[in-house]
Amino acid sequence: MTVFRKRVSDFKSNLYEIARSVLRSRDTLRQKAKQLQEANERLQRENQDLERRLKAAQERAEQQAQLCRSYQKENQELWGKPVRLPADLPPRNHTYGAGLIALCLNLAQRIGFRPASAALQIVFDYLRIEAKVPDHDSIRIWMQRVGIAEMNKPCHEEDMIWISDHSSQLGNEKVLTILGMSANDLPEDRALELADLRVLTVASGTKWKKDDVAQVYTQTAERQGVPRDVVCDGASELRDPARDLEKDGKTPNVIGDMKHRAANLLEKIVGKNERFMEFQKQVGLTRNRVQQTELSHFAPPPLKAKSRFMNLGRLWRWGTMVCAHLDHPQSKARQGITAERMTEKLGWVSEFEEDLASWNRCQQLINATLKFVNEEGVYRGAAKRLKALLAKTAREWPSRCEASRAMRKGLIEHAVQSESGLKKGERGWGSTEILESLYARYKRLEDQHSKGGFTGLLAALPALTVHWTADRVREALQSVSVQDMNDWVTANLGQTLSSRRAKAYQEVASGFG
Repeated sequence: MTVFRKRVSDFKSNLYEIARSVLRSRDTLRQKAKQLQEANERLQRENQDLERRLKAAQERAEQQAQLCRSYQKENQELWGKPVRLPADLPPRNHTYGAGLIALCLNLAQRIGFRPASAALQIVFDYLRIEAKVPDHDSIRIWMQRVGIAEMNKPCHEEDMIWISDHSSQLGNEKVLTILGMSANDLPEDRALELADLRVLTVASGTKWKKDDVAQVYTQTAERQGVPRDVVCDGASELRDPARDLEKDGKTPNVIGDMKHRAANLLEKIVGKNERFMEFQKQVGLTRNRVQQTELSHFAPPPLKAKSRFMNLGRLWRWGTMVCAHLDHPQSKARQGITAERMTEKLGWVSEFEEDLASWNRCQQLINATLKFVNEEGVYRGAAKRLKALLAKTAREWPSRCEASRAMRKGLIEHAVQSESGLKKGERGWGSTEILESLYARYKRLEDQHSKGGFTGLLAALPALTVHWTADRVREALQSVSVQDMNDWVTANLGQTLSSRRAKAYQEVASGFG
């Protein structure tokens, strides 16, 4: 087979065509060569650009590495040094900064004086802060001083609402506390919080007749202005003196606390019922019988002697729970308990199943009403809305339940009465529960001393509604000295129960000499 031809005559095409084909191939190859050369030049430029970028990235990486080594060195140096507290100017005649004092006060509100000091010490030790931590006595004195300063601040806002109630501890002393806020500042669709109010008055006494309360109301009105509304429970000694206050020929509108009213209704409807009294009797016996046995998790909750009808809901829930387990022998809660033991100790509860259902309906109405009042307050038309709400709550209940029907009627009547003193467009409040929250926080502050009668710590009560800042602390401490605080305690408490008890022991120790 011939691969290469040697003569032109060997080709089938003529010389012209051969020459033209060769020239065309030369041009094509020349064009391809040019394209390859351009691509090569472009790639060389891109390579140079990548080399420049790589070099710049390597330089930045080296700079970052140097910076990282610098930070590591600085961190190691700082780790060996104690952490410093921020600049904090102390109030006049004080050692600690106002910011640190505010921190101590806010912390003590939540956990108490001694725990606040201990917690700060733990944090300081962890951060290696070389600073002295305030002791619990200092925090207590600060709290008392700023409390008095807060209570002494004038208010005189328009449309003030007062919330008034008594609190008692061991002994015959009672404390009258008045909280205040402007009706314009009432929250929407939520319950009141302590931060929404100010403590206007804290007054203690062994006798609280109408004249005594009237005197405190008058003194408070002189300092803070006459209120538009006074919210209190049904006690006449709290309610009647409020109507003696006057401003521009108008007397305050007195609104009864819904929770106390509900408790009174519950006592009237259920409390005197023979079935309820028998149920209570059995509950007391059952608690002693099961609390140290395998049925201890079925023990009924303890009954409160004070404000009993405000706290019966959980007792009735307990009864309903026991009835359910009595009807379901295979429940997990009954594992390890024989049927005989269950019936012997708790079988009596099933006899009150219908009663418990009726009582629980009453409690559901109370809960729905309190939620409504604590979120919406009192205003013209509130009773109508409450009536619709309670009708919806009781929609599927049997009509023969007289207890729940009477409870529903009484709650609506109280709501009608509460809104009757308000003008159209005015909004008031119908609950003193926020005062219970304040007293609870105060008792937590007292710790184990809460069962020992009132002490000078009462001066700290107004401080428990405030979130303290450095500026506010500085202003308060400058306005009330330690001597002012001692004078307030002497004038308002005199000789406390604790001091009388201490003197009784001292007298015996000294041989009555």
